[in-house]
Amino acid sequence: MSRTNKNSEAKVQALFDRISSTYDTTNSAISLGMHKRWRKKTMTKLSLTTGQKALDLCCGTGDWTIDLAKTVGSTGKVVGLDFSKNMLEIANKKIKQAKVDKQTTLIQGDAMALPFEDNTFDLVSIGFGLRNVPDASQVLEEMKRVVKPEGMVACLETSQPENKLIYPFWSLYFKLVPIIAKFKHNDRKDYIYLQQTTQQFVHVNELKQMFQKVGFVNTFYTTFMFGACALHIGYKQK
Repeated sequence: MSRTNKNSEAKVQALFDRISSTYDTTNSAISLGMHKRWRKKTMTKLSLTTGQKALDLCCGTGDWTIDLAKTVGSTGKVVGLDFSKNMLEIANKKIKQAKVDKQTTLIQGDAMALPFEDNTFDLVSIGFGLRNVPDASQVLEEMKRVVKPEGMVACLETSQPENKLIYPFWSLYFKLVPIIAKFKHNDRKDYIYLQQTTQQFVHVNELKQMFQKVGFVNTFYTTFMFGACALHIGYKQK
């Protein structure tokens, strides 16, 4: 296994359990509320319709899971999977409030070893989670395995601006992330980890190549906010 995140799974899982209660408000503060707009733009690019089946990996507190559930409707099916029990408890409450619990199932599990049969889902998504798994390529392999032929996979992830004029400002801002997190009653060290994983994760072109290497076709990416976030999309061959 070629690790893209050298932190232990147990350590990362414990971190997300700790920050679960303040995750939503802190995430909004750190992204300046832009994460909602990124997800909204992403939804317009997904080939998902009423009655289909979708899997949302590293679903966290369930925001993207809810968007997917609204899209497939009561005749569809969405599964949200995350390794953090505390995150899933919050997601469960939000899903009930959004009244999409009929078509939504939450599972505590490992994105690197999915408990689903081959060719199960029309769409598989992962939002702001790929940089936190031990081996991103293994997760992409699992996404390809469980998505149906001609199905879509989508990854929304923080990224690094490639514009040399923008990069210094982005880098400076990310140094402030732990301070912002502390104001939201978080442990500063936890958000130092999240800052570091963003800076250490692969660049947009490298991630596109990883998509292609595991066998996805028609791969492309779209960047948001001068490259601070990127959406990668690929398709499973027929």
